[in-house]
Order: sequence, then C-alpha cells, then structure tokens
Amino acid sequence: MTNRIELIQGDITKLQVDAIVNAANTSLLGGGGVDGAIHRAAGPELLAVCQLLGGCETGEAKVTKAFKLAAKFIIHTVGPVWREGTQDEEQLLANCYKNSLQLAAENDCKIVAFPNISTGVYHFPKDLAAKIAVREITLFLEKNKVPEVVIFVCFDQDNFDIYKGLIKGNRHQAIERDA
Repeated sequence: MTNRIELIQGDITKLQVDAIVNAANTSLLGGGGVDGAIHRAAGPELLAVCQLLGGCETGEAKVTKAFKLAAKFIIHTVGPVWREGTQDEEQLLANCYKNSLQLAAENDCKIVAFPNISTGVYHFPKDLAAKIAVREITLFLEKNKVPEVVIFVCFDQDNFDIYKGLIKGNRHQAIERDA
C-alpha cells in the first residue's frame, strides 16, 4: 500500500494524470473554486457535454473527457454542504470518494487526483473531510488494484498540513511532489 497515496500542494488543473476529480455542484455547469478552475481550463467543450448529463446528485459521480486539460478524464462529484452534521453529510462525502474511485476503476484510470471536496464554500470541516477522504481511499485501494495511485491535491496550506499529518500517521508514506 505504501506509495499508492501521494500529496501535493498546487493546481489540480495542471496535472498530467488519468483523471482529476472535480468538486462540482449539482448542475455540473461550473461554479467557483476548483469547479470553476476546471471548467475554465478544460474549455467550452466541457460545459457543452455537462449540459447533456442532467446534473448530478450529492454523493454521486459522473465522468467526462477532460478536453483541454492534461488529464484524460474528469470525474465530477457533488460534495455535501455542511449543515452542522445534521443532513448525513459524512456519509454523502464518503460516497463522493467511493463513487469517484469506482468510476476511475471502470475507466482504467491508474492515477487519479482529488481536490479537497466540500471544504471551500460548502464549509465542511477540513479535519473531518480529510479523515473521511483518507479512510475511503485507503479502503478502496486495499481491495482494488486500480487506481494504482491517488494524489491528494491541496490548494491551500491548511488542507496540505492536515493531509500530511493524516497520511504520515496512516499506513501510507506520503510522497510530496511539486505540482
């Protein structure tokens, strides 16, 4: 399991990987944060394809080509808005990771990059979100050969520090690399 989880701080849209995960909204039509950055970098073709998908429910995931990005695919998943833990947010966030990883495996994505889902404008507590992310990815990798590597891509220093502590405290060895 060592070396199957990596950690970087940087811009997920710049990575040359099989799939990047988009922390999307339910419309899949772009928004702020990582969602807006991915839509801008992928180009207008992404919006055109997303308009045909009929949106996406919270916790679910859908896949598209990545168009102008260096990645092959974009896996769009909708994280929950934090409502003080009263609306099953923890399970919905766990589902984001499970469903995204399942789509990655089905599309033979060997290297997948994840942003920090729901920790921006959706206000999910960063520590709790990171624990859920590391747990779900660890469980999936223990049972599956694909993806071979999952990269946590942290845009901000807070998330980077949280993930670094969790990964080093887990059975994994964090490999930090420049984005």
